[in-house]
Amino acid sequence: MTIFIDYSLPLMEKFLSVYQHPTTTVFIDDNQRFLDSLSFQLDPRIAHKTFQNAGEAITWIREASRNAAGRGLSIEVSYDEQVLSLERRVVSVDLEQIYRRVMNPQRFLTPSVLVVDYAMPQMNGVAVCEALGSLPCKKIMFTGQADDKVAIDAFNLGLIDHFLTKNDHAVLDHLAVGIRTLGNAFFVDQSSTLKELLGRQSHSFLFDPVMTDLIGRLRKQYDFVEYYLFLNPTGLLFFDFHGTPTLMVIETEAGMLAHFEAARDAGGPAGLVAGLEAMQILPFFSDTGMYVDAIEDSWQAYCLPAQHCQGQQDYFWALFDLPCRYLPGPIYSYADFLSDLLKRRQ
Repeated sequence: MTIFIDYSLPLMEKFLSVYQHPTTTVFIDDNQRFLDSLSFQLDPRIAHKTFQNAGEAITWIREASRNAAGRGLSIEVSYDEQVLSLERRVVSVDLEQIYRRVMNPQRFLTPSVLVVDYAMPQMNGVAVCEALGSLPCKKIMFTGQADDKVAIDAFNLGLIDHFLTKNDHAVLDHLAVGIRTLGNAFFVDQSSTLKELLGRQSHSFLFDPVMTDLIGRLRKQYDFVEYYLFLNPTGLLFFDFHGTPTLMVIETEAGMLAHFEAARDAGGPAGLVAGLEAMQILPFFSDTGMYVDAIEDSWQAYCLPAQHCQGQQDYFWALFDLPCRYLPGPIYSYADFLSDLLKRRQ
């Protein structure tokens, strides 16, 4: 019998994190043949690192987690400590640090999911998970049939997030689902505080399951493997497998009205004003932010047909190419990372 715990985990995929990118899954098992077989059969797009020695794995995971935090891979939220009242404290967030995270080539080394065997001679899987309990990485434990009670107890104590039996004929499929689901949960947890703050402003789409579903479909359609919340204009900055950026501009009805009023009050071209009023076109005035006279003759180059998504409110969106000036340098893509990883293993 296969035991696959997923209590409420799929619910985490109904809401977006403020950023998400591929990470490294860590496998720990004293059976090297099993690790080699797992590496061979695993989806080649799942970056992973294997350890036969639990102590070495714990050391690497701790160091990798520290490096991730030390290299600006975590989003910091600061508060005005001079104000004694918690309700009156001013919250300060540099929102541009979210999408600047893509400039760090070490981001893919972040350990997000740990897969550990229970029955190891020097240190069992529960002890490994206890040793790493303070870290944010999610944990899956492999067990034998006789170890089900141990796994259930560990799950109930919050030491692990999933457990699987090794002898299940579909274990690789279940493992892939667990890695994907818990990888999403890892980012939801990492950005929960910041997301709560943003959700009260102009980023309500982060909490809308209809928008989450739409973005999931777009990621599959265009092979977007990472995304980051974008501030101005509001939306998500996607990168595909090869590092090509695409900006999804997302406007509410109020945002569309603001664009219309700005163009109308500036005496903009009739076609632009009419399209904005009817909410049929979505602008991304990448040079100016809003409509100005200087782009009167070229306004169409800044607009795309507005796609409509009716969720908890009406959203209008379009996918734009991102001008190079928004990024300070070349992107180290996930394709490059996997290629380099393969070369190091050879």
